[in-house]
Parts: sequence; structure tokens; C-alpha cells
Amino acid sequence: MREMAPTRPFELEKVELKLGRLARLKRNFAERVVELFLFLAATSSVLVTFGIITILVVESIPFFSQVSIWDFVTGTVWTPLFANPQFGILPLLMGTFLTTVIALLLAIPVGTLIAILMNEYLPARISEILKPLLELLAGVPTVVYGYFALLFVTPLLQKIIPGLGGFNVLSAGLVIGIMIVPYISSLSEDAMRSVPKDLREASYALGATRAQTSLKVIVPAAFSGLTSAYILGISRAFGETMVVAIAAGMQPNLTLNPTEPAATITAFIVQVSLGDLPHGSIGYQSIYVAGLSLLVLTMIFNLLGFALRRKFREAY
Repeated sequence: MREMAPTRPFELEKVELKLGRLARLKRNFAERVVELFLFLAATSSVLVTFGIITILVVESIPFFSQVSIWDFVTGTVWTPLFANPQFGILPLLMGTFLTTVIALLLAIPVGTLIAILMNEYLPARISEILKPLLELLAGVPTVVYGYFALLFVTPLLQKIIPGLGGFNVLSAGLVIGIMIVPYISSLSEDAMRSVPKDLREASYALGATRAQTSLKVIVPAAFSGLTSAYILGISRAFGETMVVAIAAGMQPNLTLNPTEPAATITAFIVQVSLGDLPHGSIGYQSIYVAGLSLLVLTMIFNLLGFALRRKFREAY
């Protein structure tokens, strides 16, 4: 009996080692499963993006075999549905840029001021209530915004601007600006909130007012985050479909007058996707070319935004 006593703790120690080893194996297995799931999620997003680009490029190649790239880029007439079709993308680009500029002229100042208001002036409790209410606007269907522009904003503008037509770029751009205000204000407020409190306290210690601190300290320090918000707003306005399809008129006019009707790239895609053209025709292939153009423009803006963020992040 005395000889067996020392072996008992040794057996218990072996059991504990085995249990600890099993626990580590289970933990490592769970970590591997999570890592695999995250890797698949990241890979799927890359593959989807690559698939979209591949489809757009493959479907656009037959189009450019019949229409030269120079005529496509510099042409001023876009009539793919006519008997004698012409494929100059400039009218669609002009309509897209015009609506986007009008939207940003409204959304960037209003969204930034709302972010400053929530971050610097309102109590935290009120800001926590106001921010979700603003974000609810982002969940409203865009077709609702389209009819809001057509049936409310346009008649209101017609009282201010005599002779304004029922379809115009101005009302569509203003409503798109209202639509993207929640994106800009929410992301801008997050960027301002991430600014260290030491900068605020140092500014107040030097005798600066709240407005001076907000505009001359907080906004420059958070500019990289603000740039991200603005780029998201630009991309959102660039890709908006239903508002311009309903309120802007879908007429590809090469004009800088916001009171006239115009068509955007996305509105044209909606117009042609209704099924009036046979699959494989050059008119149908113009959908993919328009989508590819929109993708390239959005990518350019995103790259510019990335460069600006990196530049100002290094500066601060």
C-alpha cells in the first residue's frame, strides 16, 4: 500500500495534462474554424468584385469591336435605341456629374455641420437619439425619394423658378443630396469623435471658442475620416438610379443647365434593361459599357480619396 501511494498523484497529473491538451486542441480548432470563416468571407468579396469586373469587360469587348473608344469617349450624342444609333457617352457623363455636384453642394456642408453639432454642441444623450434618427433616412427606399423629388420638390421649385419643367436635374440632385446627408453626417461624426480630447482641451486653454475649436482644430484633425465620408457620399450619388430615373427625365442632353432634363449612366441602364432590345445586340451591350464606365469613375474617386486620406493622416 505504501508503494502505491506515490503513483496516484502521478496518475492524476497525467490525467490533468491530457485534459489540458484536449482543451488546447479544442481551442485551437475553434480558432482555425473562425480564421477559415473570415478568410472565406474576405475571399468571397474579392471574387465577387473580380467576377463583376470580368463580366463587364467580357461583354464590353464586342461593343468596342464595332464602336471606337475615341468616338465613345468624345461623342456628344447618345442614341443607342434609335434606328441610326450613336454612342457618345459625354451626355450621360455630364448628367451624372451634374446631379452629383448638386447633391454634394447640399450634402457636404449640411452633413458636416450636423456632425459638428452632434459632436461639439449637443449633449451626448441627445446626440445618441439624433444620430439613429438621421440614419433612418438611409433606409428609406430610393423610389420614395424619386417620387418625393417629382411630386414635392419639383412643384416647389417651379414656384421659385418660373418655366421650370416637370423633369429637371436640379430637383433630382437636391433630393440625392438629402438622401446622402445621413452617410456623411454619421461617418463625419465618428471621425470627429475619434480626435483626442487633448486637442480640444489645448484649444480651449488657449482661449479659443467652441466654433473656433470645431472648425480650426477638430475638422483639420479629422480630415482623413471626413474625406472617407465625402468619398462614400460621392460614390452613393454617382450610383443613384431611381431618383434620377423618375425625376430627371432620362433624356441624354449635353447640358450644364440644371433646370433642363438629363440622363445619367444608371438611368440609362434602367431604361435599356426593360427588355426592349434583344440580347447580344450592340444596344444591349451598351449596358455593360455604361456599367464599366461607372465602375472606372467610381474606382478613380476611391483611389483619390485613399490618397487624400493617407496624405492627411501622415500630416496629422
